[in-house]
Amino acid sequence: MRSDIFSFCSDPAVLETFQWMSCYLTTGKHMGFYLSFGTVLLLLALAAPAALLFGFGGAMAARARFVPLSWLGRGYIAVVRGVPDIAFFLFFVIALDQGIEYLRHKVKCPDWDEPIRQGSDFIVCEAAKLPLGTSPQWIHETYGFALAVVTFAIVFGAFAANVLFGAMQAVPRAQIETAEAYGMTHRQAFWRILVPQMWTYALPGLSNLWMVLIKATPLLFLLGVEDIVYWAKELGGSKTANFTAYPHPDWRTWYFLGLLIFYLAFTRVSELVLDRITIRLSHGQATVAGEAQRKAS
Repeated sequence: MRSDIFSFCSDPAVLETFQWMSCYLTTGKHMGFYLSFGTVLLLLALAAPAALLFGFGGAMAARARFVPLSWLGRGYIAVVRGVPDIAFFLFFVIALDQGIEYLRHKVKCPDWDEPIRQGSDFIVCEAAKLPLGTSPQWIHETYGFALAVVTFAIVFGAFAANVLFGAMQAVPRAQIETAEAYGMTHRQAFWRILVPQMWTYALPGLSNLWMVLIKATPLLFLLGVEDIVYWAKELGGSKTANFTAYPHPDWRTWYFLGLLIFYLAFTRVSELVLDRITIRLSHGQATVAGEAQRKAS
């Protein structure tokens, strides 16, 4: 696909090196590559709070007084953390997609008389497919991306739940008992005493989890989402039908070097932000960081 940004790109065969690179780097496919960085950032922006929500719910369930709910929370943490991420990603996306289509099939096609499972094939009526075959391409891409976000949230939510559960256990029990002795209910003590203090203990683990989440974003490539890894592999390869007008040798090393720089820069910025948050949350807390702040002041 040729670039239409510069007028001199009409005939790539007669271009000099600088002009050739200018045209090559502004093709429509490269614009997709640049936009894929936004896809990764959007995934992080959506998956991180969703995972934190799953984690908080899992931690609350794990420490619940109602035994079946506690088992459910602990089981969620143990099962998801015990399965390799790549296996869970590849399995859960397929299972979730087929589960949604199965429920839609039961509702929209009640008169269907053929088996849904036919050997290794999963066949539902056309009305039950999600998204529909007639839907535009952006709906298919949005649906795939949404499944990826949910999968990331569930997987990393289990790790967040384990971190938050440990942080809740680290808050001195005497403070909860004192709050209840002064007339607070169990719920009030939880939200006013336990939750505000637990973040100080949880932040180191959550910081590490954030870094792992950043490094796990290339898994989008395995889920069929056209992320930066997909485009780097496609654009850098020498044998591709996308660039017949701009042939080049194998440049995948340079493309992946660019991804390396991007991830290193992003993790460094994350470290600086997390350090500021740690300092802010440690202020006035009875922790090592809080004690260091008091001594420094």
